Amino acid sequence: MNESMLTRTVGQLVAERPARARVFERHGIDYCCGGKKPLARACADKGLDPDTLLRELGAVDATGDPGTKDWSAATLAELIEHIVGTHHQYLRRELPRLAALAVRVATRHGPQHPEYVALRDVFLRLRDELEVHLRREEEIVFPACRLLQEPDAWAQAQAEGLGHALVLLEQEHQESGEALGQIRTLTRGFVPPADACHAQRALIAGLAELEADLHRHIHKENSALFPRAVALAGRSHHSRHAICKSPTTLH
Repeated sequence: MNESMLTRTVGQLVAERPARARVFERHGIDYCCGGKKPLARACADKGLDPDTLLRELGAVDATGDPGTKDWSAATLAELIEHIVGTHHQYLRRELPRLAALAVRVATRHGPQHPEYVALRDVFLRLRDELEVHLRREEEIVFPACRLLQEPDAWAQAQAEGLGHALVLLEQEHQESGEALGQIRTLTRGFVPPADACHAQRALIAGLAELEADLHRHIHKENSALFPRAVALAGRSHHSRHAICKSPTTLH
């Protein structure tokens, strides 16, 4: 494993080979919202030995199994379809179920365990924010991203302002990551207490699954979809500028 990997960002490493996400998840390294952090700094922040982590990444690479499809090679339309069909549908299915569990557990166990009341409040706030976030992506941002691959520069012009919208979405991703961190702390790393009831165990297991899926979801947007959309929008802007300056353009 080349030590030059230490200077590359965690997000780049996972985008190149998605199976590496398993190593980062095992060590609690954020590769979605924190994906712009160089690997060396991520190790330092977690108190991890860089050589050990490089060996673990090397072992994953040596399997020859990429883990999941390399979405950096897909078209924007394919990537958007995957995100909506996989991650958005997962959230629409799981958020109501987990909300009901969070309320039930807080009601039953909150008087003795106030952390479940705090957990309910954090989760319900995250749910509300995610529901708005999904609608903004599906109704505004994703249609604009699809237009960027249209050959007609005038159709691409409708994607103006996309850069600002993507910055806003990344900020919301960061806020979601912070909420997930609070949930992880309140559940003591998603470990149920020894005397936990079935509802507690179901809630904690569901929240652990939610964190894993959101990490993959946000990573695909922050590290694959958004950078490519910004690059295409930039080229579209230059193309439209050239058309407007051309003396042969009809007005």
